[in-house]
Amino acid sequence: MGSWSARMKVVSAVCGCVLVAAGAYAATNWVVGLNAGSSGEGQSAAISNLSINAVASPAAGNLLYPGGSGDVVVTIANPNPFPVTISAVNLPTTSTYATGYTTSALATTQTGCIATTPSAVTWNFATATSGSSHALQSNLVVGASGAANNPLVVTLTNDALMAATSPAACANTYFSMPALTGVTATGGAATSTTSPATDAWIS
Repeated sequence: MGSWSARMKVVSAVCGCVLVAAGAYAATNWVVGLNAGSSGEGQSAAISNLSINAVASPAAGNLLYPGGSGDVVVTIANPNPFPVTISAVNLPTTSTYATGYTTSALATTQTGCIATTPSAVTWNFATATSGSSHALQSNLVVGASGAANNPLVVTLTNDALMAATSPAACANTYFSMPALTGVTATGGAATSTTSPATDAWIS
């Protein structure tokens, strides 16, 4: 009797294991579908404008003189959470002049060399029409906010122009160039331009 009982226990245990395994195997073959219209929620980023400002470093390599052109150094800050690619700039008119300052800090104006004197310093290739568009030689990509190469420092080679009529007071002077009227720029994935960079528009 004891021997029979032991055998029954073994058989019962084996059967129980088989049933559990079979049940588990059967459950993984229950195909579950998806209700129509099932979805998730995403959100696109807001678009913020760039900021372009004068900067003293690195110093301009090509310096202005009457009848000549010189470099302009700027920083471009991108507050967006995505890179921004700039392909062109929009310039003010040829009669919109820069203001001269005594030092690179652009704090104290240079007597006799301000916009209304006039200084006769303008953006190179500006026209009589405000907002004229000028393509950059190479696109500039400013990294996303908080990423490397943002702000991007750029030397715009020979993109300032000093007319031959510029007064003598404008010698040895630092210029705050007139505000750009706009840029052609698009947001989206792109490889950032390494800062500091060199670029220009040539027409």
